[in-house]
Amino acid sequence: MHFRTRFARGAVLALGLTVGLGSVAGCGRYSISNLRAVKAFKDGTEAYKKSDFATASERFEESVKYLGDQGLVYFFLANSYDQQWKPSRKGEPANDAFMEKAVKNYQLAIDKLTGDTENDKKYRQYSYEYLIACYGPDKLDDFAKAEPIALKLIELNPNEPVNFQALGQMYETQGRYDEAEAMFKKAIAAKPSEPSGYTAIAGYYNRQGKFDETMTALEERTKYEPNNPEAYHYMATFFQDKIAKDYTLSKAAQRAYALRGIAAEDKALALNPNYAEAMIYKNIILRQQANTEKDPAVQKKLIAEAEELRNKGIAIQKKANSGK
Repeated sequence: MHFRTRFARGAVLALGLTVGLGSVAGCGRYSISNLRAVKAFKDGTEAYKKSDFATASERFEESVKYLGDQGLVYFFLANSYDQQWKPSRKGEPANDAFMEKAVKNYQLAIDKLTGDTENDKKYRQYSYEYLIACYGPDKLDDFAKAEPIALKLIELNPNEPVNFQALGQMYETQGRYDEAEAMFKKAIAAKPSEPSGYTAIAGYYNRQGKFDETMTALEERTKYEPNNPEAYHYMATFFQDKIAKDYTLSKAAQRAYALRGIAAEDKALALNPNYAEAMIYKNIILRQQANTEKDPAVQKKLIAEAEELRNKGIAIQKKANSGK
């Protein structure tokens, strides 16, 4: 489970720096300390946006030195240290110190981001998420510390599905599968009409080798996204993958899955006739169906249709890539 990928929000974070500068500037009138804090923060933001995280952390440290009650600054200070930590150097004191500082400052951000503004709420959520990630298996690998933080985040924001999903992933990593499934279900219960909840639990079921449950979840997703071609195409890719990798399937089962995959791609293409990826995948599934047919004439017809779709899909992709 890659918690960094799960919570990566680079563009959003960079935008938050611009928002945060105004917040810092407006909080202490025109005292010398405030002006120095704002200048340091501004310098830190410029370095952060250039991915110069070493300079950014120095400037953010200077900013909190002059004005220590700004939770947003602590968040970006923590993230600057977080970005400097390298998994390949895990165990080296200097490298591990970055993670220690990241954890410390994410916690400070949580403690100080107690305002009612949407910006405070958003970055407090981020602080919890990144702190959980710090304790994840890719970094400190300390589930005992991550779990109570995740539970606290759920307590604070019980209507946010991503909080339940994060804990579900953590339980899954620990092999606590019943609890993992329960959390993914609670994410759906928090916002039943949110399509990502069904995609998340489908991913969980797929990792557990539960194909029927996976497809049920993805079909449920389409009820809330009936006009989204990607929802149907995504479902079709699972049928294609199942046929390609499950060597225990009978020819009849392969054909049944192929037909369901083709039907899903047909829905995707009905919504977006120029959906190149759907054309290319339907081409693959048509060939899979052909392998299950006994009649050479039927096989030939399916292969011809597949080839036509493949060529059309590739042509659309080439045109898109050329910018014409």
